[in-house]
Amino acid sequence: MKIGFITLGCDKNTVDSERCLADLVHRGAQYTADLDEADVIVVNTCGFIDAAKQESIDALVQAGQYKTRGSCQAVVAVGCMVQRHKGELEAELPEVDLFLGASEMDRLGSALQERGVLNAAPDPVAEHPGVRLYTGDLPHVRYLKVSEGCDHGCAFCAIPLMRGKHRSFALNAVVREAQLLETQGAREVNLVAQDLAHYGRDRRAEGARLPELLEALVAETSIPWIRMLYLYSAGITPRLLEVMAREPRILPYLDMPIQHASDPVLERMRRPERAHTLREKIARIRQMIPDVAIRTTCIVGFPGEKAEDFQRLLDFLEEMRFERVGAFTYSPQEGTRAALLEDTVPEALKLDRLERLADLQSAISAERYERFVGRVVPAIVDRAPAAGEPAVARVLWQADDIDGITWLDGEAPAGALVDAAIESVVDDVNFRASLVQVRSVPATITRRDRSGARRLPVMATIGNGSFGR
Repeated sequence: MKIGFITLGCDKNTVDSERCLADLVHRGAQYTADLDEADVIVVNTCGFIDAAKQESIDALVQAGQYKTRGSCQAVVAVGCMVQRHKGELEAELPEVDLFLGASEMDRLGSALQERGVLNAAPDPVAEHPGVRLYTGDLPHVRYLKVSEGCDHGCAFCAIPLMRGKHRSFALNAVVREAQLLETQGAREVNLVAQDLAHYGRDRRAEGARLPELLEALVAETSIPWIRMLYLYSAGITPRLLEVMAREPRILPYLDMPIQHASDPVLERMRRPERAHTLREKIARIRQMIPDVAIRTTCIVGFPGEKAEDFQRLLDFLEEMRFERVGAFTYSPQEGTRAALLEDTVPEALKLDRLERLADLQSAISAERYERFVGRVVPAIVDRAPAAGEPAVARVLWQADDIDGITWLDGEAPAGALVDAAIESVVDDVNFRASLVQVRSVPATITRRDRSGARRLPVMATIGNGSFGR
């Protein structure tokens, strides 16, 4: 039985898909990246904003078409959008055979077995459930989810309605999973959660918060790069900054969404921070970690956003000069407090404000990156040079898939950690650099084949149903 997977939305969904795939392989399935070959196609949906919902629906409709023209026997919808809208989706998408919300994804394997779609006899030599099956093309870059759900009451956000209350995973379990990712070739591990800074607050008896988790990951793994994605600024404590400043393997990078900078809008959004507290926090961060890159996120067109509110946001971005800013227009989400507010900003005005913000931040990002030109900085190689093209790398201030790339002149294999001399800023996102030296290359990680007679490199087998032993 061949399983195809389509994962939409955030990196937390990527982790969920990898776990599901591992369980399915354990039960006798084989992963395929070619949907024309798939007997079952699973779509892990996103329901964060309207555009994400539409993308999920389109993917489900397209997956259903494989049932009429290929070998596909079943289409399965899982994840966040299903968690909130299962009844509506069941009524509107008859081509989908099974719907499981985010809280039910661990039942996917057993549900397929019950329907006779999946072989009920698990492969005796496959890994135990809980191992993650990687299917991408950058096995040295992995994501590690440290908690589930969210306790924050932001007026615009439906995540608590889809993912439930905040639940931190046990520190020892997180460390063991990081060690597993390391055996599978991970050189950069990105910690993800709805709010990383909230980690451990619900497990007070264990006495471990995010700083202690970071220290444990540094002490008990050899992963060279550990990056943090998505922290509320209110939870960024002096203790956390001290650990970041002290540990070179924890990258000087913070993904800290502010959403807005006008106090009236922040109040309607039910955000805990105000402009003056954000300003003070950012100053403290840069004082303790001078080379830190701060990425943030903003919403434009929130109900009641006046011209002067939007101008305050632009002025704040001009003053703070973040390295990167992601922005999107507000869309009301059913069940949220903001959905009860009158959507007073016309769609055309939302898009105009989004464009103005993007133009401003583009110039700011380019200017901020210029300070790195002429410096030799650490980088990780994502793709080796090929066909006359330079290598594709990322300096430590560039997170995978969201912060651009560095074109690197020089010979180095994928996964290598190198020193790179930054020669120019290509635009507001990308760098051009030259290789100075290779610091380290990926270790040859091996596993036994099924006969036990020889050992194979794991980097050649991750993604096709095999696991590191």
